[in-house]
This record gives sequence, C-alpha cells and structure tokens, in this order.
Amino acid sequence: MNVHFIAIGGAAMHNLAIALHLKGYNVTGSDDEIFDPAKSRLAKYGLLPKEEGWHPERITNDLDAIVLGMHARIDNPELLRAQELGLRIYSYPEYLYEQSKDKTRVVIGGSHGKTTTTAMILHVLAHAGIEADYMVGAQLEGFEVMVRLSETSKVMVIEGDEYLTSPIDRRPKFHVYKPNIAVITGIEWDHINVFPTFDIYKDQFAQFINLIQPISADRQGTLVYCADDAVVREVAEANNRADIVKMPYDVPKYEVVDGITYLIADDGRRTPLRVFGRHNLLNLTAARYVCRSLGVNDELFDEAISTFGGASKRLELVKKSDCCAVYKDFAHAPSKLRATIHAMREQYPDRKLVACMELHTFSSLTQEFLKQYHGTMTKADVRYVYFSQHALQLKKLPPLDPADVQAAFGDGVQVFTDSKVMVAELKKMRWSDANLLMMSSGNFDGIDFAKLADELI
Repeated sequence: MNVHFIAIGGAAMHNLAIALHLKGYNVTGSDDEIFDPAKSRLAKYGLLPKEEGWHPERITNDLDAIVLGMHARIDNPELLRAQELGLRIYSYPEYLYEQSKDKTRVVIGGSHGKTTTTAMILHVLAHAGIEADYMVGAQLEGFEVMVRLSETSKVMVIEGDEYLTSPIDRRPKFHVYKPNIAVITGIEWDHINVFPTFDIYKDQFAQFINLIQPISADRQGTLVYCADDAVVREVAEANNRADIVKMPYDVPKYEVVDGITYLIADDGRRTPLRVFGRHNLLNLTAARYVCRSLGVNDELFDEAISTFGGASKRLELVKKSDCCAVYKDFAHAPSKLRATIHAMREQYPDRKLVACMELHTFSSLTQEFLKQYHGTMTKADVRYVYFSQHALQLKKLPPLDPADVQAAFGDGVQVFTDSKVMVAELKKMRWSDANLLMMSSGNFDGIDFAKLADELI
C-alpha cells in the first residue's frame, strides 16, 4: 500500500504515519512546517520530508490513499491535485476506522479524562496479555508510538476527540469511529469556535450514542458513562435505544493514607495506586467496565492498575522532596482545573497549594467563555493565571484586559501577561510544606518545568 500524508507533521498524523510504516506500508508525506517531537521521530523512521512545503507533482495515480490532516487548508495544492486525479482521500479518523472496521472498537469520548482512561485500558490489557491496537493522545510509558495498527489484534482502543474530522469533513472525529463499546467521561462546553452553544456541543454526544454498533451478532453494543456528571447522565438516560447495554459508573470506594490513595474492593481488598484524585478514580472505573467487557476480571484489573503511573502531562510529577512537590497537568478547561486542584488538595491536605494556569486554547481566550472559569481555583491557596497577547494575535482574537480575566476567575486570582514575571514571583516564595501545580495545554511560553522544579526544591 502506498499512502501519502498531507500535513504529516501533526501530533496525530505523524504517529499514524509511523504506525503504517511499521505495518509495512510505503509512506510518504509533506508539510509546510514540522517541529519536534514529530520532526525527530519522523526522521528516526526515514519518513521526514526532504524539504518543507507542498509538492502537488508528488501526488500521482500510484497512491492508494491520501490521509488529510487538519492543518491543511481546503485550497491545499496537494489536496486539489488528489481531488483532480480522483484519488481516495481519507481524514485521519476515517483511515483509523478503515484499519479497524473488522475489530471490536472501544471509543473513549468526553470533554475531559479521555487520554487517561484510554491509557488505563491499554495498560491493563497489556498486563492481561490481550493484544490491542490503539490511538491515544499522549505518549505512554511502555508504548513506542501513540498509534498501533496490526493484522492480528481483534480490539482497537481509540481516544475519541469531538473536534472536526478534516478541512473537508465537518463531523466530530468520534462520530467516524462507530464504536462497539463507547465511553463518555464528561460533558463540558468546549471548542466554541466550532460549537457556538452548549446545546449544540451536547448534541454531539447524543449522536455519538446513536452510532454505537453491536459487538457481534450475539452481543449488543455497550455504553459506559459517568453517572457522576449530571449532563452525561441526562444525555445517556434520554437515549431510549433498547439494543445497547448501558453501564453507568461513579466514584469507587477509596481512602488516602500518608499521601497514597488506596482503592477498596467490595471484599475489603486494598490496592495502592500511583495516580490520585477523584477524577482519576472515575477514569479508573470507566476503564474497569471496559476491561470487564473485554474479558478482564476485577482482581487482574486491580493488579494491573496498581502499576499505572499516568499519561504524559496528566497530573505528572516533575520533582518532589520530603516537603515539596511540583506537578504539571494538561488541564485547561474549567472542569479540568477544578478536578486537578481538588485532587492536589485531597492528596496533600496539609500543604500550601500554589496553582498556575495558562489560558492557551481558542475557547479559553474568548471573552464570553472566560465566565466558565469562575470559582474553578478556589481550593488553591495561591492562584496565578497567565496568558500571552501574542497567543491572541495568532488566533486572531481581540485583546484581553487582565482585569477582565481576573474578574472572570474571581477568588483572588492574580493575572500575568509575562511568564518571566510570574516565575520570578514563584521563586520569591518559601517551598517548605508547599506544592506547585502548573496547568496548561501549552508551556507558559517556554518554561522549562524540570529546571524550575530544581530551582524551587
């Protein structure tokens, strides 16, 4: 198979390209800019384009498929050439479905918790010796790439993003996968540039449920959903399909002792965990229900999950001492902030908590959406919010007044527009019996978290 990637440098795209290369496909690609880690990883496998830019002359009838990334525009010269030749053009999720249509597809959807839940499922399946193909949105410990495709696996586990499929396909990605086992971890308004009202956003999950397919001729499709989330519960219970099994889940029994979270089974068994926080316990339970459906018993699940250390950048420990810990987290949406700060407070109840959050996504930098953040940082002792005017310019958004950001968050939040000034404030603090939590889908304009942790601790 000859497959060409238009916009091969994307986080998801380059992983799919590597997965197909490892499967034995002949893979080529192009992009107008490629940065690390994609650049280094593509080079490692001999897939890095010799030069950046678009080259329509390389689009020929010899290609069996084109995979189109979201970074490409609808007037991309390679895309136009492929359309002119009548080549088969797939979006990233369409090609994943094509590779998994004969497998049991587990699709994890939700506004938050997708990556961690997907990672937990894969960790347990690997421990149980169950082969699985996958697509996950973060680098996982013990997994070389973020996409795996094989001829032998009977299961495909997919992190199901609700963002658009491609420049020429306006469906949410998770609608394309047609799940046999679907998970909804939470619903909170996001991507307001695509879903301008909460009702429109919420409806995408209602449609997701309607796309569930039978697991086999004699097994119904399954919906695993977070009953702890009122909106998820509303959407799930409003669906009256009689041909699917509904499995609601809630927070399991647990306790925190000396900074370690223990899972408590019905028979009294206590399992120490490396992860912590109410949101992670919800994710864990969703993963348990999926793994049960795939033949993993609870004892084996607990044995496996006790060694799960988390997905990259998801409440990830940067460094710690006996009296201080520095964590980084991908949290950027309101519910993620609230959940992550709550987890830190519960795990370290006697320590001062300093929480820093960067407004980085399109939604978070929008005046109207900012109201959603009110009260999200209450449980932190010191609350810093950072945003860059340059990020606003790149996203073609109007300027934000720091006073408006402060008013939106409330709770005595201090707002910074220069990350160096914020870091200088952090360095003035005493870090005995205190923890630092850095939350962003970016990097605070280039902060080296490991170096900062070294300096503070």
